[in-house]
Amino acid sequence: MSATPSIAMLISGGVDSAVALYRLIEQGYGPDIQLFYIRIGLDTDEGDCSAEEDIEMCRLIASRFNLPLEIVSLHKEYWDNVMEYALNTVRAGLTPNPDIMCNRIIKFGYFEERWGKDFDLTATGHYASTLIGDDGLKYLATAVDPVKDQTDFLARITYPQLRKLVFPLGDIPKSRVREIAIEQHLPNAYRRDSQGICFLGNINYNDFIRRHLGDNPGPIVEIETGRELGTHRGFWFHTIGQRKGLGLSGGPWFVIKKEVATNTLYVSRGYDTPLQYGTTITLSEMHWITRNPWQVTDCIEAPVAFKNRHSPEFLSGTLTRNPDTEIWTLRSSTPVQGIAPGQFAVIYTTDRAICLGSGVIASH
Repeated sequence: MSATPSIAMLISGGVDSAVALYRLIEQGYGPDIQLFYIRIGLDTDEGDCSAEEDIEMCRLIASRFNLPLEIVSLHKEYWDNVMEYALNTVRAGLTPNPDIMCNRIIKFGYFEERWGKDFDLTATGHYASTLIGDDGLKYLATAVDPVKDQTDFLARITYPQLRKLVFPLGDIPKSRVREIAIEQHLPNAYRRDSQGICFLGNINYNDFIRRHLGDNPGPIVEIETGRELGTHRGFWFHTIGQRKGLGLSGGPWFVIKKEVATNTLYVSRGYDTPLQYGTTITLSEMHWITRNPWQVTDCIEAPVAFKNRHSPEFLSGTLTRNPDTEIWTLRSSTPVQGIAPGQFAVIYTTDRAICLGSGVIASH
């Protein structure tokens, strides 16, 4: 690697990646940065107005810093991999996480193979950090801002991907990011943050699912009594732990279970119903980002912190591996609400400093 590494900077048109770029330039990397915008078209084969606005903003940012911008397309790769995974997962009655798969497969997968490989480093506006451990290896570390931390969305990346990544926003809070954008008169200083799923942008998730899977009405049943309460339009529109959007009176009602074979959605009433909670989570497809922190023979009951959804809150528990299988068991020290098979449980060190990896929730 040269004294001043070359950097591929992924920008989205949003304020986070723009400030991340500014911070890299402040650190002296300016002349060696190439900007990239990854374009993904809509699933309707129509133009994406949001993308056009994003690209125009990226061009303004590139002009502001006098840096080259390349717009690259990974449309087919995205729909063949990430969204196919999402649709297959919901069709099976499980809960997907397209953002996690998008980061591994698209942003740091196909992009790296085709463009990022020509640079020493790849930088993004993710709220995350890295650190070098006592073993000399690089680890994915949590961001200073616990509310904005995005390490859970990066929990399936590989070590070769991590080794090249730079996260310029990891050491500052979101409030400071916005202040920097205003102070530096960045063209998107007052632009609202995007709320969409990865490249889906502002597309309504239920509209997307309906377009591909359609409606499939079935009964909504109270799990304790077997009483039919109403009708759902398709179990794939609902996830475990969901409260809103059920159309039931006399609640609150929470989704407890989905039975694919009978197309039945089971619910339970009340905030404190024990059926919403569990303490034992079975994990498959365990993935360690840098390395397995425990030797298989030593991993009897390892203390960990974890998340089972995107949240600033960490839970504490113990992680055990079945010595005869690739199945791991996560036991929480407190009841966990809304454990959704298909989602990812993200594993951290007990001090919440390092994201070690993740496993797919099989059951609880």
